[in-house]
Amino acid sequence: MHKKESDDKKPAKKTLRAVLMGGPNVGKSAVFSRLTGTQVIISNYAGSTVEFASGKLAINDTELEIIDVPGTYSLNASSRAEEVAAILLSRADLVVNVVDATNLERNLGLTLQLIRQGAPMVVALNMWDEIEDLGITIDPQKLEEFLGVPVVPICALSGEGIKTLKETILKAKPGTCVFQDEDKWRVIGETVDAVQHVRHQHPTLPHRISRLTVHPVWGHVFAVGVLAAAFEIVRFIGEGLIKFAAEPVFERLWLPVMKWLSDALGRKGFWHDLLIGHLVEGQIEFGEAMGLLTTGLFIPLGAVLPYVLAFYLVLSILEDVGYLPRLGVLMDNIMHRVGLHGFAVVPMLLGLGCNVPAALAARVFETRKERFVAATLVGVCVPCMAQIAMVAGILGKHGALGIPAVFLSLFAFWIILGTLMKRWVKGETPEMILDIPPYRLPYWKPLLQKIWMRSRGFIREALPYVLLGVLFVNLLHTLGIIDFLSRILDPVMKRLLGLPSEAVASLVVGLLRKDVAVGMLAPLNLSLRQLIVASVVLTAYFPCAAAFVVLLRELGLKDMAKASAIMILTAFLGGGLLNLVLSTFLK
Repeated sequence: MHKKESDDKKPAKKTLRAVLMGGPNVGKSAVFSRLTGTQVIISNYAGSTVEFASGKLAINDTELEIIDVPGTYSLNASSRAEEVAAILLSRADLVVNVVDATNLERNLGLTLQLIRQGAPMVVALNMWDEIEDLGITIDPQKLEEFLGVPVVPICALSGEGIKTLKETILKAKPGTCVFQDEDKWRVIGETVDAVQHVRHQHPTLPHRISRLTVHPVWGHVFAVGVLAAAFEIVRFIGEGLIKFAAEPVFERLWLPVMKWLSDALGRKGFWHDLLIGHLVEGQIEFGEAMGLLTTGLFIPLGAVLPYVLAFYLVLSILEDVGYLPRLGVLMDNIMHRVGLHGFAVVPMLLGLGCNVPAALAARVFETRKERFVAATLVGVCVPCMAQIAMVAGILGKHGALGIPAVFLSLFAFWIILGTLMKRWVKGETPEMILDIPPYRLPYWKPLLQKIWMRSRGFIREALPYVLLGVLFVNLLHTLGIIDFLSRILDPVMKRLLGLPSEAVASLVVGLLRKDVAVGMLAPLNLSLRQLIVASVVLTAYFPCAAAFVVLLRELGLKDMAKASAIMILTAFLGGGLLNLVLSTFLK
């Protein structure tokens, strides 16, 4: 007996789009990780620098595309992130609203706005494991009755309630809580009073630490300690990865391939110079060769990626523990003096590891002005880890004066340049509005997933532009433009900066690698004054090729041209003034 043709066909899977929505620091990333696993795609919303993640979740015969919407406090579209959140919501079939159970009243504002949109919704009541320690009791059944949508208590870090959430997602329905706009907070107050009970709790050790870390005096002392420790951890991990992983891979596995290719290409000629680069005393030096397959791959993968991994690890821990929002609050007043808000500390910190991820991090800002100011300040005033190591190496022998003089000069540049750009660059710096979450232990699986996604995004975005930068410098060298620049800059180096003509070569090499450029100062027998001036100018005058091409992509041609002009003027005018000041008491 033959089966009917229709019996042989499997039922087609339905495809639905679900958006995860909630305020910052409510645990959306952990919920997203629990729902989607490791198959995650990070995207930029078209026409913006706002990122979101998407993944898949299969439930019976339904495939859900889960989109982790940027954290937002409202749908009022007062920022680009809120605009993107509202657009993604309008295209969704259902909503998973992640709510921080430890801060129910603050979170219900967005929940009620989502209900007014009429989309089918489920509320994931996260941080369920923490409310007991805080003396809070919540009745989820009663909250479900008030809102008219399913409510599922979960702990995303441990996985508690995630299975129930998956089973409930397809039961999402529009809410029944009706109110006028002017009545929103009255409705929230009545709801919280009905479903939540808070009993008195004596301050615990985490509460005391939380207060200490935002204290106007002790908070800054604590921050210095945390940042110093983070800096040392990043340096230790980054240098270790370079020494024991990156360099051995390139030297033992990739170098023989490059030697074979170099010999096959005759060790010279156009294609050899393009792919392999210039030989140094007959040998291939990955940091100096300037070939697409040598320097072009070594810079992002061998020299930059180890520090990127280390920085993303430390920053992700600080973020998941809950310290990063506190650091942002502490730094807000200082950053506002240069036209930024407190979270600008993130790209500044990243820049100390490598300017490339710092340039990418500038996209977190909402306005063009903030992105321009942050990127320019990083390019001028923040030396990368490799350059810091070289500066310490050549100035350390001169005692305690040299290294502090370099960093104090760069800090002075940061303050003066930032203050001027705050007044002269058109645009706004919006106020920083955020919740400060309680301190929590990080959950390692989503944390490592986040590091992997960020690092993969760095490779995907930075590698093509580094190769483009190496190609650009190669063309400059082939066309004789670099030699021409050397002759042009020679009088400036001698008269304005007090440096010998041989130092011009360092500036040229600095277009590719700032640390190599600083190292080239060592054989010149420069005085302490000349070493300080040269180190400061090399930091400030122009970003390396890798950072430059990423900044060009992030800022656009027009703004990058302006930023480049500011960098060059700051470096040479500031360097000339520094040379004049130091000449009064240093030879």
